[in-house]
Amino acid sequence: MAWHCIPLSSFIILSLLVLTTTAQNSAQDYVNAHNTPRGQVGVGPLTWDPTLASYAQSYANKRIADCALVHSNGPYGENLAKGSSSTFSGLSAVNMWVAEKQCYDYNSNSCMGGQQCLHYTQVVWRESTRVGCARVKCNNGWYYVVCSYDPPGNWEGEWPY
Repeated sequence: MAWHCIPLSSFIILSLLVLTTTAQNSAQDYVNAHNTPRGQVGVGPLTWDPTLASYAQSYANKRIADCALVHSNGPYGENLAKGSSSTFSGLSAVNMWVAEKQCYDYNSNSCMGGQQCLHYTQVVWRESTRVGCARVKCNNGWYYVVCSYDPPGNWEGEWPY
């Protein structure tokens, strides 16, 4: 499947298209999916943090009723995703965020043409060193993924790497 920069309003449609053949939701799956793109831009690896995973799980549990892509506004950086297929895994979510790389212009440190790229910049944020993620099945049958990052990224005016 080819990835293209998409308007933010199309984000949920993209999540419907992302499929994997196996459920990949272990801590190591999340860490590996984050560390591959981080290595590609020369940023150090993330490590799994049980406190962040617990926070992500707690927040994901709060979203089971509505599956809404609404941030927790907590103390950590955060990426959210959802997908309707039972094969929508944690790996699917991270891959979707990483695919936003093509919408990110490093020279201007901005998303191109109003496209979404801030999930990608959080994945590769150089100062983030720990990650914890969770996945739940919502009441509507969709799957919801939360990843929490510490220290948080996406500080206005700062480059991710």
